[in-house]
Order: sequence, then structure tokens, then C-alpha cells
Amino acid sequence: MNIKEKVRQMGIQAKKASRFLAVASSEQKNKALYAMARALRDHCKEILEANEKDLEEGRQAGLSYALLERLTLNEKRVEAMAVGLEEIAAFRDPVGEVLGMWSGQGGIRIGRVRVPLGVIGIIYESRPNVTADAAGLCLKAGNSVILRGGKEALHSNRVIAQVISEGATGAGVPEGAINIIDNPDREATMALMKMNDYLDVLIPRGGKGLKKAVQENATVPFIMTGMGNCHIFVDETADMEKAVPIILNAKTQRPSTCNSVETLLVHSNIASQFIPQAMAALHEKGVEIRGDKTVCALDAQALPATDEDWATEYSDLILAVKIAESLDEAINHIAAYSTGHSDAILTESYSNAQKFLNGVDSAAVYVNASTRFTDGGVFGFGAEIGISTQKLHARGPMGVEQLTSTKFIIYGNGQIRE
Repeated sequence: MNIKEKVRQMGIQAKKASRFLAVASSEQKNKALYAMARALRDHCKEILEANEKDLEEGRQAGLSYALLERLTLNEKRVEAMAVGLEEIAAFRDPVGEVLGMWSGQGGIRIGRVRVPLGVIGIIYESRPNVTADAAGLCLKAGNSVILRGGKEALHSNRVIAQVISEGATGAGVPEGAINIIDNPDREATMALMKMNDYLDVLIPRGGKGLKKAVQENATVPFIMTGMGNCHIFVDETADMEKAVPIILNAKTQRPSTCNSVETLLVHSNIASQFIPQAMAALHEKGVEIRGDKTVCALDAQALPATDEDWATEYSDLILAVKIAESLDEAINHIAAYSTGHSDAILTESYSNAQKFLNGVDSAAVYVNASTRFTDGGVFGFGAEIGISTQKLHARGPMGVEQLTSTKFIIYGNGQIRE
């Protein structure tokens, strides 16, 4: 069987399983999620052995520190995956929720109810924990899923998908509810992108190259997630004692994540005072600074920034720093370079905070807080599929509710339209 046909057969099986999941009770789905969590714990050793194969191949291939960090699993992270599935089980089931009911023409009763999307395809890179998170979220929302992880995590993803699928089927969910394409050939990805007969939506979670490939090749509907060129603007009224810890957290707590800050904008009125203080703290944490002329004049260790730096998602201990003459200039810079993920202002001015909130068009806009908070768990959604940076269907962290659609239900008593 060739790759394209194998993916098609997977789609047929997933479509069949989605019909079961669409009408499954909350108890049935939760039973499967708890079984999947137990399976991860029971097979932790096999998962870590597979992960070590991926790490060794990644080192030999010269993967960056950031990519290796994303790829790494340990007992604590496997346990976090299991706990994540249990947390998903504890969430309110959105399927079947009636969002409204009203009377229509001729006395018919019209309602709108939340329903699963159907079959969801997810293409993702590096992080093998996404395999469990994505499968759990899709199942809770009544969807079957076809997973396509990156080749750098091939061994880890294969084992994780196998054990959670076996856990789910052992709890009564039909085979085909959780699928993984474990062939690294690009043809398999292309086949998934064009599977219109079986796939209801495709969610790519990864870098610029993946997004570009989906935009150029997918014929199924897709939801863009993840690109995170995030900004923090330090206003002239900012409290510097608050500002430096926020910036350090946003850049250094986990620099490989999409919600880490990549560009720091500083108001010119406080630059001479703030830049030396903030840059010293960042250098101490090992952060490389790429600054404009003013920043380089104030920080001898800073490297000159290029136009490319303002548009770069480093996912590493690198920070672009620029001086802004005004709040408007900062907002305009963000409009030009932000990917619409998460942007923040540090200010003690209510009017400036409101102007920033209204003027910055991103999925998450912050006042006096780290961009690292943009996360499904922090927002109360538990695990997430990703952070949607587009505006149609879903925006921001995509949890269980965002993996549903709606349909209209109509009650009549013999009415006909005249």
C-alpha cells in the first residue's frame, strides 16, 4: 500500500470513529481519557527509551539547543502529560450545550447547539507532549484525530500515540479515534493536507516553513497557530521595579516557547535610565541583545540589529531591543512586525494602557504582565492544541470548546412554509 492510500485508509477509519465520538456520553469519553493517562504512566519507560533515540538522532543532526529542549521528555514531563489528560477529563463537556432557543416563523422553535468538528488533522513539530495533549482535547470534544508529528520526534510520537490509542480502545472507543502518520515522507503530509473527503479541519502547529507549506498546499480548511513574535513596550510611566522581572520572565523562563518575548520596545524618555539596568539583568541571564543605534550606545555588549531582527521569532536567548519615541510608534512597530500572538505594555498610565489594549490587534494583549501567561492551562482551558493567531473560528489558546462548531436544531408541529 502506497503512502497516499495508507493515509486515505486512516481517514476512512477516523471518519467512522468520529460518528461514534459525536454521540458518546461524557462518561464514555472521560473513561477513555483516564485510561489514556494510565497507559502513559504504565509505559513511561518505553516512551523515554524512544525519546532518547530521537534526542541522539537530533544531536547527530545538529539540532539547536532550543529544538532539543522542546524535544526532551523525562519522567516529570510524561507525568505532566498524564495529568493533563486527567484535567481534560474533569472539564465540562461542551458537546450538546444549547447556546440559545427562540421562536421562529410559524411557531417553529429554533435552537443552536454545540457539536464536534468531526475529524481533525494536526501537524506539529518537535514537542512530543503535543501527541497526548492534542489527542485528549480532540476526544473530549467528540472528535477523532489524525496526528502528524515532526520527523525529529518520530520514535517518541509513535510510542505515545500507540499507548494512548490502546488505552482508549480498551475503554470502549473504536479504533481510528486516535491515528498517527509515522512515515517521515513529505508525501504523507501532502496527502493529509488534501484529504477533503475525510478531514474537517487541519491545524498546523510549528514554524514559518510549516505554515507556508500549509497555506500553499492545503485544500482542507485550516486554523493557523503558534507563530510568536511577541513584544513588550516599556512606557515612560512604567514602574521599573516591576518591569525588569517581567521582561526577564518573558524572555528567559522558557525561551523556546511561542509566548516568549522576542522584541523589547522602550520609550525614549526613560531609555538612558532603563536600558543599562535592564540589559545588565538580561546579560546576567545569558541573553544576547540586538539593538538599534541608541541601545548599542547605552549597552556596550549589544550587537547592531538589522531589519530582519524585528521580524524574527528567535525561540532562544536572543532579544531585539528598540527605542520608541512614543506610544503610537510602539503600536505601529507592533502592527508591522507582530505575528498577532501576545504583546504587552508596562505602564502606570490608565489611558496609555487602554490605548495599547485597543490599538494592538493580537490574540492576547497584556498590561503589566509577562507574555508567558498565554497558555491554555493558565487561561483555564487545560491543555491546548495551540495558540490561534487568526480571527476566524477561534483565536488565542485553543482548548476543548474551540474544537467544536455549532448546528441549528428546529422543533416543529406540522408547520409548512408559505
